[in-house]
Amino acid sequence: MIKRKLMLPALISATLLAGCGAQETPKNNAMVPLVAAQSATTIAYQPEHSFVGRTQAVEDVGIVPQVSGYLKARYFKEGEMVNAGQLLYKIDPSLYEAKVASATASVAQAKAGLTNANLDYARGEDLLPRGGISQSEFDRLTAVKLQAEAALKSAEAQLQAAETDLSHTFIRAPFTGRISESRASLGDLVSPSSGVLTTIVSLDPMHASFSLSEKQRIQSGADVISGIGEGRSGEVEVWLNLGKGYDYEYAGQLDYLGNRIDTRTGTLALRAKFPNPEHRLLPGQYVEVVVKDKKAKPSIVVPRLSVQTDLEGDYVMVLKEGNIAERRNVELGAQTDKGVIVTSG
Repeated sequence: MIKRKLMLPALISATLLAGCGAQETPKNNAMVPLVAAQSATTIAYQPEHSFVGRTQAVEDVGIVPQVSGYLKARYFKEGEMVNAGQLLYKIDPSLYEAKVASATASVAQAKAGLTNANLDYARGEDLLPRGGISQSEFDRLTAVKLQAEAALKSAEAQLQAAETDLSHTFIRAPFTGRISESRASLGDLVSPSSGVLTTIVSLDPMHASFSLSEKQRIQSGADVISGIGEGRSGEVEVWLNLGKGYDYEYAGQLDYLGNRIDTRTGTLALRAKFPNPEHRLLPGQYVEVVVKDKKAKPSIVVPRLSVQTDLEGDYVMVLKEGNIAERRNVELGAQTDKGVIVTSG
């Protein structure tokens, strides 16, 4: 393989020291090279694209009372982590306990009425073939039996509704997450129309939403990425940069790809999911989302100082055999710590 040498422009400067009544410093007669040559190198590079994103909770819910009543108790500390099913508030249950008792009595009464109707129906069914009762009387007994069955079902439904209302007086956390401040005080009259009592957000895992332009979508290969991160045969991975050199240590996975380009911004919405066991990520946090290929690709890099620009674009001077310099127009890629990538030229 023939290695091409790149010619790097050298900056030549001379400083004259002079003082009042002092002699001039003797000049250095050594030859200063005008250019220096350096070989282009090949590195393993993972193509990547960076986007500005914002974190979002996977679950974000406002706790709203389902029944009306006076707030009797609160069972959490504001800002703490709560577990799924944990009791948060208690609304005065006395009214709903009375409704349950009344509905229970109605069920018992309906059961008694159905028992009596079943007995009358059974007697009528026995007497009808012997002429003990008329057909019309038997039809009445049948109707009474059916009405008693319907009355029992209605009473049982009312009991179920009363028990549901009673259960809503005990407000529990729907999932594990961090709870916000309470917007209601003990003794307040709350109802479904009174608004949110508090909010809960889940913290692990965490979403990061970002968007990319249609051109970036084609260049990055996002047009063939599936919503579960399996596009391009699973070669895509997602990372976060939290700024100030604090890179996030957990890799993410794309779990949402928008189905249309936003006509207002010309961008496509994407979202990735990241583990967040230490709760370093919080909802609403600005982050840098880095989407890169898992497999590194061999790429040619040259020192950035070797690249010059004129009206024709970027170019480098290549040193051929016989110390002959030749211009090569190039197209540049990403800047790395090893130099700038040359994509063509």
